[in-house]
Amino acid sequence: MTKTYNVAVVVGSIRKDSVNRKVANALIEIAPSELKLKLIDISQLELFNQDLEETPPTSWVEFKKGIKAADAVLFVTPEHNRSFPAALKNALDIGSRPYGQNVWSGKPAAVISASPGPIGGFGANHHLRQCLVTINVSTMPTPETYIGGAYNLFDETGKLINEGTQKHLEKFAQSFLTWIQKNATSL
Repeated sequence: MTKTYNVAVVVGSIRKDSVNRKVANALIEIAPSELKLKLIDISQLELFNQDLEETPPTSWVEFKKGIKAADAVLFVTPEHNRSFPAALKNALDIGSRPYGQNVWSGKPAAVISASPGPIGGFGANHHLRQCLVTINVSTMPTPETYIGGAYNLFDETGKLINEGTQKHLEKFAQSFLTWIQKNATSL
């Protein structure tokens, strides 16, 4: 019997027509059947404030349940000023607190960045990886995935139309499955 892994997909952009959401949706469609990818919305999370830890907002509680229930996490992020967006940093902070209740800890993960620019969010991708080390997330090192010129890869309905990108994402998804199988300690 084949093991199925639940993967929380966290998109760093909260923009409605986000190209990173389109990348995430393309991955949901092409991922191996052993991976059940599910988008976890971060757009409604109140800003992290340690004063709220004692009685956390409902959005925090539901978000943390979604991450905790996942076997692994896939981050898909744009680049904002050579880093990843504030909404994603907020989600990392919420999930890692209060001390001793880090829902990210021990989960295997992967990072993809996409951008209209030619370097595909390289800075955001690497900065996010630095932060994931601190919250004990085992991040897949390769294949590194930076998708440049991303606006040209999708049609008007949001469907991926670039064959080269599709093939790369298929390879990425298969590698991610292997990474999860090797690094999932609590499964």
